[in-house]
Amino acid sequence: MLMRAHHSIRAIAQQLGRSPSIISRELARHTVRPDKPYDASLTGHRARLSRHRPRRRSKLHLDGELFELVVYLLRKYWSPQQIASTLKAMSPDDADRRVSHEAIYNALYVMPRGSLKKELIACLRQGKGKRRPRSRETVSDLVSIHLRPPEIEDRLMPGHGGRHRLQ
Repeated sequence: MLMRAHHSIRAIAQQLGRSPSIISRELARHTVRPDKPYDASLTGHRARLSRHRPRRRSKLHLDGELFELVVYLLRKYWSPQQIASTLKAMSPDDADRRVSHEAIYNALYVMPRGSLKKELIACLRQGKGKRRPRSRETVSDLVSIHLRPPEIEDRLMPGHGGRHRLQ
């Protein structure tokens, strides 16, 4: 209605209490043809239809050929990184035959409980049941800034503090 009245995107956004980028994105996503204006009722109808449409199946679904190949290579104790790079080299032009190492890890850790999941996780280099972040390393021998020598406060030597005083 506001578009038909030739209001600007910023004016529509202000009236609806939304960001102009959201309005712009909505218009770009749901305007069917340049000669036909945006239709909110048609957009709502499409949204309701797409809610009932099933999601695209994962490349590594349990009964897929690619998953069987990944399982085979995992059982040979290949790392997910090695598998991903080998798949990329085997089919450089076919995106459906390639997966990232993260996709392999995700497929393993989202699998339902069972002996296959345990077996495949045991084939990983670390063999851990859960993934942990790498940033758990701590620096030992830390000295508090309050315990630094008093001569540093004079800042006479380069490297002792912020800006150096010119004398």
